[in-house]
Amino acid sequence: MSAGNDHILWMGRLLRLAHRVGMEGEVPVAAVILDGKGTAIGWGSNMRHRHQNPLGHAELVALKQAADLRGDWRFNDCSLLVTLEPCPMCAGALVQARMGQVIYGAADPKRGALGGCLDLANHPSAHHAMRVEGGVLAAEGRQLLENWFRQRRRRVRSAGTPEVRFPAG
Repeated sequence: MSAGNDHILWMGRLLRLAHRVGMEGEVPVAAVILDGKGTAIGWGSNMRHRHQNPLGHAELVALKQAADLRGDWRFNDCSLLVTLEPCPMCAGALVQARMGQVIYGAADPKRGALGGCLDLANHPSAHHAMRVEGGVLAAEGRQLLENWFRQRRRRVRSAGTPEVRFPAG
């Protein structure tokens, strides 16, 4: 099986996890880190609301788990797959972690930092060359997020409380 097919299979798993996370009230974003052999060494999903933690982004949760498992913070031989283009905080962490490759689903032109509104992977200050590929099952990821935010707005309006918007990431 080719790497592209593997990425599609992994992204499908991540989208299912993101859907479950969305049903629990979190912004539906999920991530996995694969080592050089293609083995999952870190999983993450958004947990900001559940843990009231601004660092509870899927990518950071996966990075922490993988670093704990490996006993190392360097990920040159690894790939991170995530359903949404990483935000500046997460993209910066991925550069700092020396992630070998990042593969994301839906682009985020407003907050994405690997080509959306910024490109930290190719910024002159980046001390690490990180390969980036976007668009893997992008339509499915975008639809999941759009549906989640639409349903959230409906719930907020029906409850009669002012809407608080939470950025994906």
